[in-house]
Amino acid sequence: MKRYPVVVATLVVLAGTLLLLPFGMGEAARWIAGIFALGVALQLGWGMVKDIARGHWGIDILAFTAILSTVFVGEWIAALIICLMVSGGEALEDYAQVRATQSLSELMDRVPTRTRLVDAAGNLTEVKVEAVVPGDVLLVRPGEVLPVDGVLLDGEADFDESSLTGESLPVHKLAGEVLMSGSVNGNRAIKMQASAGAADSQYSRIVELVQEASSSRAPMVRLADRYAVPFTLLAYVIAGAAWWASGDPVRFAEVLVVATPCPLLIAAPVAFMGGMSRAAKGGVIVKDGGTLEKLAAVKSVAFDKTGTLTRGTPELRGVMPVEGFDADELLGLVAAAEQYSSHVLAASIVAAAGKRALPIAEVQDASEEATHGVSALVGGRRVLVGKPAWVASLASGVVRRELGPGESSVYIAVDGAFAGVLLLADELREDAGATLERLRALGVKEMLMLTGDQQATADHIAAEIGLDTVYAECLPEDKVVHVRKLEHRPVMMVGDGVNDAPVLAAADVGVAMGARGSTAASQTADVVIMTENISQIAHAVRIGKDTLRIAVQSIWLGIVFSVVLMLVAATGVLPAVAGALSQEVVDLVAILSALRALKGRRQKKAPESRPAPAGSTEVR
Repeated sequence: MKRYPVVVATLVVLAGTLLLLPFGMGEAARWIAGIFALGVALQLGWGMVKDIARGHWGIDILAFTAILSTVFVGEWIAALIICLMVSGGEALEDYAQVRATQSLSELMDRVPTRTRLVDAAGNLTEVKVEAVVPGDVLLVRPGEVLPVDGVLLDGEADFDESSLTGESLPVHKLAGEVLMSGSVNGNRAIKMQASAGAADSQYSRIVELVQEASSSRAPMVRLADRYAVPFTLLAYVIAGAAWWASGDPVRFAEVLVVATPCPLLIAAPVAFMGGMSRAAKGGVIVKDGGTLEKLAAVKSVAFDKTGTLTRGTPELRGVMPVEGFDADELLGLVAAAEQYSSHVLAASIVAAAGKRALPIAEVQDASEEATHGVSALVGGRRVLVGKPAWVASLASGVVRRELGPGESSVYIAVDGAFAGVLLLADELREDAGATLERLRALGVKEMLMLTGDQQATADHIAAEIGLDTVYAECLPEDKVVHVRKLEHRPVMMVGDGVNDAPVLAAADVGVAMGARGSTAASQTADVVIMTENISQIAHAVRIGKDTLRIAVQSIWLGIVFSVVLMLVAATGVLPAVAGALSQEVVDLVAILSALRALKGRRQKKAPESRPAPAGSTEVR
């Protein structure tokens, strides 16, 4: 009653007036129903005037006119049914959106609120999840949701990550492996060590994104309004012609009764919420309905390289020190400096030093120049780590090294002199080539790479997977310029790092590979891929196209049925009451059609491409 007062009031008035008829009080029933219907029309008209004042021409005018005409020709039961139809449209939309957003709601409903801390003596203490800090040891029982990100302390365990990644099979983890919050523990209790607090954990980020997505309103409603003017004019023409041909004003009302605009108002938002829910099932968070509409029209796609087209987990292949330096000594100095870098290569270097159990000297001063390198005072020695050009600008004797396929390089200088090179290798994602093929099949005209790599390396990668254009040695601002100059629009940009945040914001559709990507990239992007599967990018475009297609089909379905009913009503064989009831059936058909966006249409599985080396590069 509180949420839909007009619906309840309309039902009460309709029931009350019908009860008056057996007692010969038809005139009183007509007056009560007429006054109530005029009140609803007045409320509807006031909202319509405010919309027009804001420059927004909708289709409420049809419902407004239908109520007035049925009241003035004495069809008071039809007038009440129209009131019920208009006010009940919101309730129907809410019901359909609950159905459409079920996957989004399931994510939010599973957020854990309490967990169990394990102290040094093995005692358990139940605390709020917000109280967990990195380093805490937690006990997670079978079937429970992991409350924070962390690492597994037990020997091995299985986890259900389907709500995060869309992968239906359990994931087997070994001791020391990373655990994602939001995963469901298997059939045995495990101990884990928290690596982040609740606010900074993966699941918290997902829930935040879902809240943004579920509260958005699809601009497809504006597209429905584009149909409003011609539909309204057509309805008035048919109604006017019926009145003129018959000489009966009742005929005018009977036509407008079946021309009420509920299918146009309901179908689009329901379809878009369904599309967003479908995407969430596959580990793709689309932040708003407008993004789905843009995804459906994408004509250009730009990719970052590291962590996007490649796996983003390069491994150390070799240490090449100059004379006077030992390989382990040089790696230890670099690892100490790289602790203060946010670059993806830095984590690999620190991990490599850890595997060799190398001592890490104390760092007294460290600073990072974004996209170029790190300068640090390590054990009293000034260490520079980064791109060859940057290191050469600050140190003497830098000698460039020839690189093999798939190799990356990091240059080092110590106390102003060249000290050597570290070689690392990264691989293309297995599905990168197949993803590009699917995007072309979906109508994308241009695909390019925007990277900080050297031109030769970028060209090698482009040749491996068939990219159209490459812009190499790009700074973050260069990527923004290139995206803005692209001719084929809308433009989608795919990246995962902090330095990708500006270009993700500048693109028409920003997509962040969020499984390991930066929080900045995820917050800036319009779409977040919560898996390591780059093919989900093509899947997101497919969902956008399916959703737009289904929304437009549902709108046209409602229009066609309404026009048919208007033509029937114009002949005088469809009374106003029957017409109003038949329009409710049209509303239901439009909603059911829009809900098809939850599943889309069955697609053939794209062929997988074989792994390929990512080309050689000299980058940070």
